[in-house]
Amino acid sequence: EEQLDFPVVYTSATLGFARNEPDGPEQDMNVLFETIVRQVAAPDVDPEGPFQMQVISLDYSSYVGAISIGRIKRGVVTPGMNVTVIDPEGRTRSGRINEVLGFHGLTREARQSASAGDIVALTGIETPRISDTLCAPTTVEALPPLKVDEPTVSMSFEVSDSPFVGREGQFVTSRQLAERLERELIHNVALRVEPTDDPKRFIVSGRGELHLSILIENMRREGYELSVGRPKVIMKEVDGALQEPYEQLTVDVPTDYQGAVMERLGNRRGTLVEMVPDGRGRVRLDYSIPARGLIGFRTEFLTATAGMGLLYHSFAKYGPVKPGQIGGRINGVLISNGSGKALAYALFSLQERGRLFVGHGDEVYEGMIVGLHSRDNDLVVNPLKAKQLTNIRAAGSDENLLLTPPIRFDLEQALEFIADDELVEVTPAAIRIRKRMLKENDRKRDSRSQAV
Repeated sequence: EEQLDFPVVYTSATLGFARNEPDGPEQDMNVLFETIVRQVAAPDVDPEGPFQMQVISLDYSSYVGAISIGRIKRGVVTPGMNVTVIDPEGRTRSGRINEVLGFHGLTREARQSASAGDIVALTGIETPRISDTLCAPTTVEALPPLKVDEPTVSMSFEVSDSPFVGREGQFVTSRQLAERLERELIHNVALRVEPTDDPKRFIVSGRGELHLSILIENMRREGYELSVGRPKVIMKEVDGALQEPYEQLTVDVPTDYQGAVMERLGNRRGTLVEMVPDGRGRVRLDYSIPARGLIGFRTEFLTATAGMGLLYHSFAKYGPVKPGQIGGRINGVLISNGSGKALAYALFSLQERGRLFVGHGDEVYEGMIVGLHSRDNDLVVNPLKAKQLTNIRAAGSDENLLLTPPIRFDLEQALEFIADDELVEVTPAAIRIRKRMLKENDRKRDSRSQAV
């Protein structure tokens, strides 16, 4: 009965008013604000007790360093105050608050004090972590640690050795790449970064392909150039058996696209758990699906539903590895054998071999993938070949070269497309696909050694 008793506020965000009646006289949002204050329960806090706060988010400033953000659970905090920091493992250390920042709209403003229930940003704590508890030294009590899902997908982040390196980006060295990943770890708690024997290569693990794609996209917009490898799910060995991560997937789609979505999820080893139609032309589908089945699925899903589908997934469990390959590419690729500008005369002939990824005038280099082969083997081609000109002309001998528009990959499509021996080259201006080994002789030598 309590849920049936609720207020109704008539609002227009565009016109900026909230009213108790549809034709009321109010011309601002005060009615909505007063209703929220009246109806929503106050936070369960203790303003009189000793200070206690849990870090729920982190930020970074080159001027003040790490910034701890959270809601004060108990007591009052002031600049210059000494605190005890308790990490999720229960270890304690001392710290001192330099500055207390409150939030006003989208800006932060310095405050002389903040009390229980306030959301604040605190500076001065060295190397804070999400889930740390800040408390008064006289009452050292840790709050329950926050649960963060474990990473399920990893990929390699490598310093680019492309012939075009440095042309389009500002940050290209291993030191700059390592520093950027270290800064990301401060506030991206689901991310893991592992160094390798090669100082130019890092293994980065995250909550899924989208999680890592967002990081890569942010880095390229900041001016970074790097190469990334194919996403791989993180397997675990349990009781001597190899297990893979499974995701709980929920999709909400119009009934007209239900069959197309179910067919695609079936091909990706998804198991339907529940189907609930809403009676108004949409249906909700709940699936259990291996995490590797979701690599590259978001773009395919949006295409299959004409952009009208909704998708959400979260980690469910580790379970037995389902046999067979999920997704992946069955065709080979067309590989450039030289560096320069692709020419229409050469591309026109290559169209018979498969679909092209480059157009006339695009810069290419040796080892760069310029198309999808129509067969299952890789083929080295020359996209730079120009028409030989002579001083002899015949009427009608010059044919009109019509090129099919090339396929242009976005980041997620490129990550799904590549094979284990290929990389996606990411720069602020372009996304290119290339072989890990650019020289044809190196690739042949490596193939022979693996065969042995």
